[in-house]
Amino acid sequence: MSLRLRLTLMLGSAFVLLWTLAATWMLYDLRNEMMRSLDERLGASARMVAGLLEQLPQPVASDGTRKPISAERLGIPNGLACQVSSLRGEVLARSHTAPGQQLDAERAGFHDQMIEGVPWRSFTLLDGELRVTTADRLDERATLGRSVLLAAAVPVAVALLGSLGLLWLGLGRGLAPLQRIREALTWRSADSLQPLQVGALPGELQPLVETQNQLFQRIAQALERERRFTGDAAHELRSPLTAIKTHLQVARMTQGAAVDQALANAEAGADRLQRTLEQLLLLARVEGSLDFDDGLQCTALEGARLAIEDAGPGGRERIELELPADLPAAPLDIPTALVVAALRNLLENALRHSDAHVKLALEQHGDLVCFSVRDRGPGLPAEKLACMGQRFWRSADSGGSGLGLSIVQAIAERCGCNLEFANSEDGLEVKLAVRLQPAG
Repeated sequence: MSLRLRLTLMLGSAFVLLWTLAATWMLYDLRNEMMRSLDERLGASARMVAGLLEQLPQPVASDGTRKPISAERLGIPNGLACQVSSLRGEVLARSHTAPGQQLDAERAGFHDQMIEGVPWRSFTLLDGELRVTTADRLDERATLGRSVLLAAAVPVAVALLGSLGLLWLGLGRGLAPLQRIREALTWRSADSLQPLQVGALPGELQPLVETQNQLFQRIAQALERERRFTGDAAHELRSPLTAIKTHLQVARMTQGAAVDQALANAEAGADRLQRTLEQLLLLARVEGSLDFDDGLQCTALEGARLAIEDAGPGGRERIELELPADLPAAPLDIPTALVVAALRNLLENALRHSDAHVKLALEQHGDLVCFSVRDRGPGLPAEKLACMGQRFWRSADSGGSGLGLSIVQAIAERCGCNLEFANSEDGLEVKLAVRLQPAG
């Protein structure tokens, strides 16, 4: 079911319900007012006849009884029956519209009576020694009521149908921007990631289009990043594979010590290839949606020591750990595996570029713990500092794969950490600020 039809049914049902209730209320009041007006007409006619009787001379017979009065002299309105009778029940005057049977005039006021199988509504007025009774037929009242109700109901029905038609047209016009968005998406090619251009849109739909354009932009960036990553990875993996193949060919063609050297070089190339693949897998996991939260927590000191242990026997002795006196015991707000991987890559990068010791210092700044890794290398020019963290970027004299700092950058972005690169007095300094878990 389309949104337009659904809204029309919902709002149309509400309109029909409200209009029906309002029309029922109005027609009910109209019927009551009509019946009250007809009753007032009966009473007014009876009082008018009584006033005329007071002004007309009363004919009296020789025996002292009243003579009948001509009905034409009473001026009875058309459609009404009138009867004038004495207290003894003698009918003195009757209109030509009165029923053949005598009207019941014993009770004063309004009451209904059945005469010759026809229901009548009558009003009896006591005026001295006379009873003036006026009446009309209830079936004629019902016919008049149906005519009035029909005349009142037709405009209401027409207005209701017109409202539903206007509602359908208004919803179609109001939902036209959605139709334009749908058409713009339909006519786009499957691989198009350009921003969606629809034109003027209502304020409610602008955030939707902006969010969609942001999604297109993120998808385009992700695809571009993956294409660049695939190209760089293929290039980086081709070099060690070529070296391994070359050393194996040399080992096959030589003898003695040259064979051992070629095999050793091939093994070194295999180790480099394995390390590169491990770094690629870790980078893909960090940049993906894989969950690293294993339920374990570590403090800043524990994370630093685990990273030093992972640095290996050759580099563990060259790392100096500097701790403040007030180091917090609260756990870090980052998975243990990620903080250890980030610090390990920072330490390995520093060890690779320094022949001397590497310092790992910890400092607390409010709810942040700052890990500072400083080597005693030559440092980097300012223009090269901006390239730190890019995939497969490395200096000319580096033996690494160019993925270590990229992994640290990805971990920092994923966990909301702050990563800074700067030249110090005696080398390169990298600072990683990690937030502590809130108390409680």
